[in-house]
Amino acid sequence: MDRMGATRLPGGVVHDLPADFEEALQADGAASATWRDITPLARNEWICWVEDAKKAETREKRIRWGCENLSDGKRRPCCWPGCKHR
Repeated sequence: MDRMGATRLPGGVVHDLPADFEEALQADGAASATWRDITPLARNEWICWVEDAKKAETREKRIRWGCENLSDGKRRPCCWPGCKHR
């Protein structure tokens, strides 16, 4: 649990869940439910995809788009070749 009493969301295989992405997921019940349901490897792909953004505005867009897609039940980021760190 964090200091606000919310249960922390799990990270991936290689990557920890960044605070900005976790905050967005926590604000969307459907997205956080999918997040808890997907595998650590799938979570790793989402995290790496968000962290691979070069610009802050791209990162913010990926977080928003990712939450929308997770809300819709999508389990992996589309058109992502995969995490190069695993």
